[in-house]
This record gives sequence, structure tokens and C-alpha cells, in this order.
Amino acid sequence: MGTGQSAVADPIYINDFGLVNALGDNLADISQHLFSGSQQGFVQRGDILPEATVFVAEVASELPSLVAYPAHFQSRNNQLALLAYQQIAATVESLKQKYSASRIGVILGTSTSGIAQGEQAMQARQQTGEFPSDYDYRVQEMSNVAEFISLVAGLSGVSFTISTACSSSAKTFITANELIQTGVIDAAIVGGVDSLCAMTVNGFSALQSTSAGICKPSSVNRDGINIGEGAALAVISKDNAELRLLAGGESSDAHHMSAPHPEGRGAIDAMQQALDKAQLLSQQIDYINLHGTATPKNDAMEAIAVDTLFPHRPYVSSSKGSIGHTLGAAGATEIGFCCLMLQQQKLAPHVSDHSLDPALPPLKWVINSTDSNTEIRYCLSNSFAFGGNNVSLIVGREHE
Repeated sequence: MGTGQSAVADPIYINDFGLVNALGDNLADISQHLFSGSQQGFVQRGDILPEATVFVAEVASELPSLVAYPAHFQSRNNQLALLAYQQIAATVESLKQKYSASRIGVILGTSTSGIAQGEQAMQARQQTGEFPSDYDYRVQEMSNVAEFISLVAGLSGVSFTISTACSSSAKTFITANELIQTGVIDAAIVGGVDSLCAMTVNGFSALQSTSAGICKPSSVNRDGINIGEGAALAVISKDNAELRLLAGGESSDAHHMSAPHPEGRGAIDAMQQALDKAQLLSQQIDYINLHGTATPKNDAMEAIAVDTLFPHRPYVSSSKGSIGHTLGAAGATEIGFCCLMLQQQKLAPHVSDHSLDPALPPLKWVINSTDSNTEIRYCLSNSFAFGGNNVSLIVGREHE
């Protein structure tokens, strides 16, 4: 749970961020495709599920080589992480000069780490009777990605990974904020990374949660998710910047192992906590990035929760129709999207099939990126995970 910071907490700013996902590998390309509602990264794969095809959202970019790093860091997960880190490297170096390498933390989220390399090694073992000589089990440990980024960035401070499924990278912002506020560190690299692997896709398929086509958040035709991959890293500190991390709320409704509370009690609690800590009224939120997975239960629960807490109906949309569900990277990715919206004063459209479920509360869905004719100042982003683990973050663009 959060610490319930009071008004005396120092403001925390987002000094920089980098994104890699199915929409691109740099902020310019991702912005263009996000605001246009592109679904360019979805591909149909026949090599993941046994005797079935499935749509996933892949990163098509050429990834950096890791041959210069130890074998236990050589994974697609870390290639994605490195590509995102390269976008924030200059900012990290500047803060390292100011605060020292031991005062910058690395707190990252993931749900599967480098397990895709473990799957490949197991396949080789089944064929030859032995694991490949270059396989190192440490590549799939949860701590691996934080250790890797610490090595790449030349940092020697706090470094660990949070793994709470789909809320993992959202929680890194709250945890890092607490460490900065208590003086343990002065700045942090936060975010998350997840790469495609067979275990995840087969797991969601076994739960009958994968879509037969491309996912359709909030649609009457919605039938499940598409797994995506990506990396999202941000730098946060007390150093003044254009974008501010205002607050985060956490809850655990523990309603069911894999299903949310149908009335969204945990979601409401997390969002209200975030509002209270940010000292904002619900009507001050201009936009909400929904968790919006396109599963029947999640979309229904979240719509009820948002309708209950935000009667003024701020703009809402889900990113899952653009990049799939990036799991441990989802929370940080969607905060990155909120940052792009705040910087460019545009809204990410709700990408679905234009057949909204009439049984859902009538939310204010973003149709076009220019829908808002007023300033976008405060964005809230939701991340919900198995076991009822809920996180809501608020970021803002404030003018002194």
C-alpha cells in the first residue's frame, strides 16, 4: 500500500521517458501512430499456441546487440530495455553527475523477464538432451532487467524488480517516489519491460481470455486480450520539469484470483487514493487512460468504477487496441502515453470496433486526438492485475 503522503511531500517530476512498443521505437513515431489510432503492430502468429493462431502486438524494430554484455543478460527482454534506455541515457548521465551513481535507483517491473530464452533452451534440450552451452538460467530471473539497466547506466544504488503482473511497472513509480521522499535515493529510473513468450500467451488462452482477432476494448463484441511487448522507462526526481508525477493510489480487493470485483471496489479505492494524495477533486481530471483490456469483466468493472467516481465524465480511452496488453510494461507505457498527451495537448483515441457495449455506463470516449478543446492538465492512468492488485497514477502538466 502507499504511504499516504501529505501536503508536505516534495513534488516529484518526470524528467525524461523512453518508449518501445508495437507503434515504434522512438517518441516521434509512437506519437504519430498513437494519435492516428494505428494498429500497425498486430500480427497473426501460428507458432505460439498448439494447433491455433493468435494475434499479438510485436515490436518490429531492429534491436540492439547485447554481445558485449555477460551471457545472463542476453535476452530479447533486455534488448527492449536497452532500446528504451538509450532514449533517456543523457538525462541519467546528467543526474548521475549531480547526485552520484549510488544515489540513483533502478526500480523496474516485469512479469516474465527473459523466460522466452528459457523456452528456447528447453526446446533445444528436448531435441538434443542438453541445454545449449550459452544458456544461463539467470536470464529469466525477475531481478535480471533491473540488474542489466544498473550495469548499462553505471549505477550502484538501489536496484530491484517488482513483479505484480499487469500492475508491475505502475507500482515502480509509487515505490520510487517513496524512496525519494524518505531520502534513500535522489532520483530513479522506473518503468517496465516484457517481451513475447509462449508461456504468457498459452496461459491467457487457457483462461479463455485471448481474443479471436484484434482486441476490441469496451465493445459489445469484445472477447479478450492480445498480448503485446514493449519497454517503458522514465526518470523521476525532485528536479523541476514540465511533467509532474502527482500521486499514486494502490489497493488489493482480493475478490478473485483472476477476476476483478464486479462493482470495481478496488479500482475506486485506488483512484480515490490517488486523487486524495494529489489533492485534486475528481472533476479536475481531464483524461483517464483505462486499463481497458477488452475482457468482458474488466471493461464492465472499470466503466462502473469510472462512472461512479467521475460523474463529470472526463475523456477516456484504452491503449490496448493500439499496442496490445504489454503486461509488466503496461502501466509505465500508458504513463508515457499520458506524458505525450500532456506535452502535445492531444488525446489518444479509443481504438476498437465502434460498437460500444450499451450495457456499459456512457463514458466520454475519445474519438479523435483533437476532441478536447480545453487544456489537458491532469491525466489518470489505471493498471489492474490478477488477485485484485490495483494501481492508479496521476500525472500533470502544471504552470507556475
